[in-house]
Amino acid sequence: MPKMKTRKSAAKRFRVTSSGKVKYKKQGLRHILTKKSTKRKRNLRHGAMLSEPETKRVRRLLPHQF
Repeated sequence: MPKMKTRKSAAKRFRVTSSGKVKYKKQGLRHILTKKSTKRKRNLRHGAMLSEPETKRVRRLLPHQF
């Protein structure tokens, strides 16, 4: 049986917390920032947690993290 491999693209985008939740960085803060409001850019700076159904999907991509 071959080893299970981690999807490296997912490993770079998601981190697993100690409680098992999946943390990610919000998208939309790389370019075209002039038309976005200051409040919107400030809220995009902070990370967020994935929902339960999405966590199950990411769990298959990161077999060694859980």
